[in-house]
Amino acid sequence: MIHQHPLAYLLGLEGVALLRAFAGRHDEAFVADRLAEIRSLLDRAGELGPGGSAMELTSAEAYGSWAAGYDRPGNQLLDIEGPLVRAQLDGVPVGVALDAACGTGRHAAHLAELGHTVIGVDSSPEMLALARAKVPAGRFLLGELASLPVPDATVDVVVCALALAHVPDLRPVFAEFARVLRPGGSLVVSDPRGRLGDTGLPIVVAGPDGSPGYLANRSRLASEYLAAALPLGFEVRHCEEPMRPSPFVDGDGLPPGAAGPPPPPSPPGTPPNIWSLHPLIPDAANAAYEGSPMAIVWRFQLAS
Repeated sequence: MIHQHPLAYLLGLEGVALLRAFAGRHDEAFVADRLAEIRSLLDRAGELGPGGSAMELTSAEAYGSWAAGYDRPGNQLLDIEGPLVRAQLDGVPVGVALDAACGTGRHAAHLAELGHTVIGVDSSPEMLALARAKVPAGRFLLGELASLPVPDATVDVVVCALALAHVPDLRPVFAEFARVLRPGGSLVVSDPRGRLGDTGLPIVVAGPDGSPGYLANRSRLASEYLAAALPLGFEVRHCEEPMRPSPFVDGDGLPPGAAGPPPPPSPPGTPPNIWSLHPLIPDAANAAYEGSPMAIVWRFQLAS
């Protein structure tokens, strides 16, 4: 169970912005504006509502709820992560490709276009249905990352995109990647970075019964991936951390290029939709998020 209060999020952004000013990134006038804005937020605390609580969901429950809108245009993370992952896959020899936690089949479709024989595994039946429609020639299986329904040493490349942030321990998952890969095979991994440094904000969605739920969204150190991968014989071939576009939000409080107006505030008694809060303090939001990585993208190769 988590509890999210809108004022807590807003004051948190103001605090990070002030720390960045304290480190020399902003001037005295910026600090005065932030302090005045904090006083105003405290005076208006009752208008923001009490927030609400959410129960933890499994990945299958969360992504089942999210599936229908997952590929909707304007998802800044997908827009940035997708080309970087595809660039790594483009250099891999054609063979049997496993899209682990395939979701709607974003990367499975690219692998099929490159000529790979595609296998997709996901814990969400709803996501798998979308992937099958997108890649009719692929074979899509229900399964978990820590116990992939794939035989040993039968795959030439594994891609796992934006999914490891949800698992509590990387080691058994990387062990599965090593098990299913042939010697010399490639592993391409992407993961989101915490919106604020090492703080991975939970993904809040409606649960199966319609009540608010959340999916854990961990932000890991690069060393954690290495600690899981290197003992298994994986060797690093590429690593990059794309930065968040600046400004983080535009004048409407949305990521630049996002489709549609800002979402309405969440109903009373539910966790806040943070994108509905950004228009209240756009300068602080931009200052808090500036210069932070949005994702991490790895390419490993399993030793021959």
